Amino acid sequence: METLFKEIPSQLSQASNRFKPYGILGDVDEGKMMELLKNLEDSKTTLFSFHSNEPNVGMSLTRDISKFKVFCADTGLFVTLAFWDKDITENVIYQKLLNDKLSTNLGYIYENIIAQMLAAAGNKLFYYTWAKDATHNYEIDFLLSRGAKLQPIEVKSSGYKSHTSLDAFCDKYSHIIERRYLIYTKDLKKDGQTVLLPVYMTPFL
Repeated sequence: METLFKEIPSQLSQASNRFKPYGILGDVDEGKMMELLKNLEDSKTTLFSFHSNEPNVGMSLTRDISKFKVFCADTGLFVTLAFWDKDITENVIYQKLLNDKLSTNLGYIYENIIAQMLAAAGNKLFYYTWAKDATHNYEIDFLLSRGAKLQPIEVKSSGYKSHTSLDAFCDKYSHIIERRYLIYTKDLKKDGQTVLLPVYMTPFL
């Protein structure tokens, strides 16, 4: 269990938060794997976001427990674990976060921050992916259930240029969309029907 927890940051950073436990533990049976992951969730050190196979109200009923992302419940702990063996220190990472100068390949830190804030506000975490073409997928980073409607969220680590997945999702599921959000590091504004929300305003969703 200790080895599993120590290896999470590198697995997340390499796979956009899609955790690949078999790369760490080797060949273990599915029952044992689920037990280990359940223990990890119960430790309150991690947050699990499950794939919603049918985006709609009651996503807990249609979640796919075989497809999930793992986030650290404490982003500060995540940064420390992820960079303690690197030349760059966590203090430099925090400084770059605060000054909006974090490189795009570290964008997974922002996604972890959003996951932590959403969970702290009492939200269960869900995401959704579907095929764009033979080799690429669309992805919605987070889905919030609000009454009989959904609020899809896309997270950007810097200024936005496009929100293709968000637009495609809202076209596909227009009948159940209440509000759509792109969370990023700039000021509050709107881009058509999409609300561009600064990271620090996430707890108000």
